[in-house]
Amino acid sequence: MKAPFIRTTRTQYHHGNLKEALVEAARAIVAERGPEGLTLTEAAKLAGVTSAAPYRHFSDRQALLSELGRRGFLQFGAALRQAFGTGTPDPASAMRRMGTAYLQFARTEPGLYRAMFSNLSGGAEIAEGQDAFNSLVAATQAVLASFPGNRVNSEQLALKIWALSHGIALLTQYQLMPMPPGQSPESLLSEATEELFQAALSRPRPAGA
Repeated sequence: MKAPFIRTTRTQYHHGNLKEALVEAARAIVAERGPEGLTLTEAAKLAGVTSAAPYRHFSDRQALLSELGRRGFLQFGAALRQAFGTGTPDPASAMRRMGTAYLQFARTEPGLYRAMFSNLSGGAEIAEGQDAFNSLVAATQAVLASFPGNRVNSEQLALKIWALSHGIALLTQYQLMPMPPGQSPESLLSEATEELFQAALSRPRPAGA
């Protein structure tokens, strides 16, 4: 899906919102061309500023991409937490909402989503990504709490669910996910997540546990 490129004039931006203009330009470029298509020169051109202007805020393209990824994880984590809410009417239903929110974010914010998982530098975007993952771990723990006495490692299970969600999101984004009649990416994710829980809960306990 191509993001609309809105051409602007340099007079529309001043020093106070140059950074925001560059981030928005980067989001549009990454949505259309992928992270590899992002350069400071292209971001400056789309924002309507000189090619030297981005260096006031970003040392290189990686710094701009990292900032885009950081903001993506912030919005992503907030979307997941909002979808789960207080876990009503039950944690399993709330987790299905979280899965839908995951796929919806990837679909509606392709620029942010691709930046989130591209060439992370280990800076603030990693911390924001961990916060988003922690939200998934908390939701997993809430579902598992419905099965007293289970010995399932909630973090490992949450990581499997994340990997599953990410795979479906990318395959859908690149139109590589053929859906059978009556199936959707959301229903596939819901069914597969339930199967992961069932498999984890039915796994025999280690001897002596």
